[in-house]
Amino acid sequence: MALLYSYGFVFAVIGVSALLGKVGLLSDEGSRKFIHIGVGNWIILAYMLFDNLLIALIGPASFIVLNYLSYRYHWIAAMERQDDTRNSLGTVYYAISLFVVVFLDYLIEGAWAYSLLPILVMAYGDGLSAIVGLKFSSKQLINHKSVYGTMTMFVVTLIIGFILLSTVWMVVIVAVVATLVELFSPRGYDNLSVPLVLYIVMLLL
Repeated sequence: MALLYSYGFVFAVIGVSALLGKVGLLSDEGSRKFIHIGVGNWIILAYMLFDNLLIALIGPASFIVLNYLSYRYHWIAAMERQDDTRNSLGTVYYAISLFVVVFLDYLIEGAWAYSLLPILVMAYGDGLSAIVGLKFSSKQLINHKSVYGTMTMFVVTLIIGFILLSTVWMVVIVAVVATLVELFSPRGYDNLSVPLVLYIVMLLL
């Protein structure tokens, strides 16, 4: 049942995004970011629904395959960029990050709470920073990242950090690391680098 709820949640997010795009309420990029942000909330459901995290791995593992096939054959248009010159394996890296983080939580008993922040930062921070960067013109930094987008990543990570962490200095460290990793990661690779680096940072802190 937990797997059924998980798949239902993810496909509901994809379906709503496709519907909003079809009626013109979301652009192609807006549809992608809606999915990017929405699916990240699965990490919360995972720890609410699954008693065995090995079973939870089935979901991310299946989406690694599905997302790759969608990338190759454009099965799910709402998830893929229409401009092939900007395309990447970002959706595949997203699923890989979910798989790796949940697997590490299975190995490190009692550390599962550390995965909430990395995944939510990837979902909300990276997703909203891209939206703001496209919406408002500002100076380009590196890897096609804008000043406003980078500032958004920092602020969103701060907000998530203050919700989930107990000390201000930890929040600031996490926000700075997340922002720098996202800034220096090429397009798509931030879906892999941000959550995995933040997971390590959370363990070290």
